[in-house]
Amino acid sequence: MKIVSLLPSATEIICALGLQDQLVGVTHECDYPPGVEELPKVTQTLIPHDATSGEIDALVRERLQTERALYSLDMPVLESLQPDLIVTQALCDVCAVAESEVNAAACSLPGQPNVVNLEPTNLSEMMQCIQMVGDAAECPSQAQRLIEQLTRRVEQVAKRSHELRSSSQDSIPSVMLLEWIDPPFSAGHWSPELVHLAGGRECIGKAGERSVTTPWDAIRQADPEVLFIACCGFSVERTLRDLPILKNYPGWQSMQCVRHGRVFVVDGSAYFSRPGPRLVDSLEILANTLHPDVHPLPDGLPAAKQIKPTS
Repeated sequence: MKIVSLLPSATEIICALGLQDQLVGVTHECDYPPGVEELPKVTQTLIPHDATSGEIDALVRERLQTERALYSLDMPVLESLQPDLIVTQALCDVCAVAESEVNAAACSLPGQPNVVNLEPTNLSEMMQCIQMVGDAAECPSQAQRLIEQLTRRVEQVAKRSHELRSSSQDSIPSVMLLEWIDPPFSAGHWSPELVHLAGGRECIGKAGERSVTTPWDAIRQADPEVLFIACCGFSVERTLRDLPILKNYPGWQSMQCVRHGRVFVVDGSAYFSRPGPRLVDSLEILANTLHPDVHPLPDGLPAAKQIKPTS
């Protein structure tokens, strides 16, 4: 079976199922696991590579108003690959090829490939997406094994956090997971659920709901004990370039997370932004950040970068 992935999280699911040798095309953003970046690219973006966070936000808002996606298909490449299965999404209106464009393309291709549309809003639905891809790729038992492995890891974190809550509610810090800096966005979808499982209390984001622009005054008033920054699509290095913007917001220095040195940055592109198997990695990184004495960091995972008050 020849498979084309139209989003990075789908690429990660396909490869985690052991189907990397059947993957023939990916998006311009697919970079994990190693090797997929060498495959033909079937998408292109309208976002300039050197755009600032504010410029990206303005472009996204403009596209939302016109109901046009920021990504488009490279039809000549897609046609040359002759896929049997296309995995896409309808969760985000602008961060992937529009669903209507994918369906129209599939209908125009010889043999009309099967299209699987993923739309997870929480951790459980991400697991269901793994099964959907496994069923479509004719490897349902492999999907079930992967789900069982991931579920065991989630349950281990949840058990330790439950014991923390049982011992003292005072040990559960208030947390804000920031998905964008200019302007500030509180993280929704699965992120507040991950905060809860990790032993925290998300004080702004709502589980299962979209990430939303959040007034800085609301963040100041919430005054989280921990600020966890996972900018959508940004590496740690790219996120650090925007930290001066964050530090210039009124009242930054007076926030308790800043005063106590509990501001952390993680690779938002690799973790939290992609609803695939690495959401479980995200949970383990977050849990270790909040409670390092309780949640060990698994081998191979990067610790969140601490932003010290003087840095």
